[in-house]
Amino acid sequence: MLTINRLDLNDAHVMLAGARAKADEIGVPMCIAITDEGGNLVAFDRMDGGKVTSITIAIDKSFTASAAKKATHDYGAISQPEGPTHGINSAIGGRLMVVGGGLPVTVEGAVVGGIGVSSGTPAQDIVVAQAGIDALLAML
Repeated sequence: MLTINRLDLNDAHVMLAGARAKADEIGVPMCIAITDEGGNLVAFDRMDGGKVTSITIAIDKSFTASAAKKATHDYGAISQPEGPTHGINSAIGGRLMVVGGGLPVTVEGAVVGGIGVSSGTPAQDIVVAQAGIDALLAML
């Protein structure tokens, strides 16, 4: 029998608050998604002004980070032509994201979920996602 640790709704709310605070700080309204370790949506927040097109992107970034246990920007680096995972972004119905902004959430060496952020540049999305993770880790 397996014992699985995963993010719960309270954890997700902490992460959303941390990510929102960073998005406010940098002045970019974001779409923020939190998934459990299997890529299932736990919580979502579209800030006022977050791009409508970023709703699905944020959710899929979080799905990729948690289910594949890899940051989306890491997939981006290796999915270019001639890369070892070229074309992986078309897998699973196109849900695997290769653009920065999706990070796995790791606690005590295990991936317990993911966070996906979209509406800014990939670098801004990563910074906001990391702020969400940092808020969670600060309370553990």
